[in-house]
Amino acid sequence: MQSLSIAATGMMAQQLNVEVISNNIANMSTSGFKRQRAEFQDLLYQNLRRVGTNSSDAGTIVPAGVQVGLGVKTASVNRIMTQGNMDNTENKLDVAIQGRGYFRVELPSGEDAYTRAGSFQISPDGQLVTADGYTLAPGINIPPEATDITISRDGQVQVMIPGQTDAQVVGQMELTTFSNDAGLDPLGDNLFAETAASGAPTVGIPANNGIGSVLQGFLETSNVNAVSEITSLITAQRAYEMNAKVITASDEMMSVTSNIK
Repeated sequence: MQSLSIAATGMMAQQLNVEVISNNIANMSTSGFKRQRAEFQDLLYQNLRRVGTNSSDAGTIVPAGVQVGLGVKTASVNRIMTQGNMDNTENKLDVAIQGRGYFRVELPSGEDAYTRAGSFQISPDGQLVTADGYTLAPGINIPPEATDITISRDGQVQVMIPGQTDAQVVGQMELTTFSNDAGLDPLGDNLFAETAASGAPTVGIPANNGIGSVLQGFLETSNVNAVSEITSLITAQRAYEMNAKVITASDEMMSVTSNIK
């Protein structure tokens, strides 16, 4: 009885669905987090009567055959790259991205990683770094005597130095874009890595050529919608229960068959 294995694929699919939803809910307060959505496909079909075949010597054609599906499989887990809300932190080193783009950071291995979480700090060497101490690229050095930091919409970083009347430019932030954001490889710690699916990175100045702008004193919040996720969770739970019911019903049917005398 194939309904047992078919329902089992349905339970496994809904289990993955719940895991994806739970990860979304767990990251509701994660800066720059982008929610994910599981997508599914039906499996192969067993043709008990193939559509389009001849049903008689007169050449009549079967208009609708008999196909029995073998269940469901996971096609992908897509990342939804919609814009999150802007949270006013009043911290001059917090920078949010409005629109497309990622900050590029240098990992200890020498490789590049990408993030939308713009919660930066100043290292002992005066460099702008992430919460894990990874340097923002290109390197921006903040003088220790600086009394104020200003980051413009296009990413220009200026500081005020005691004894000077004009602000001093100390660096230029850059943003990196990809042709397929969903193809980036999540590394954890709010970081992504380039893959063949994401395409090659394109580096540019914020607020130019379709690249997003930056907003000082703000952080981009997660784009997870709590109401939508809870609704999806309930739907997945009910679908899981229904597949379990199919297994129970199939087992009872097989029990009746085996007890026929």
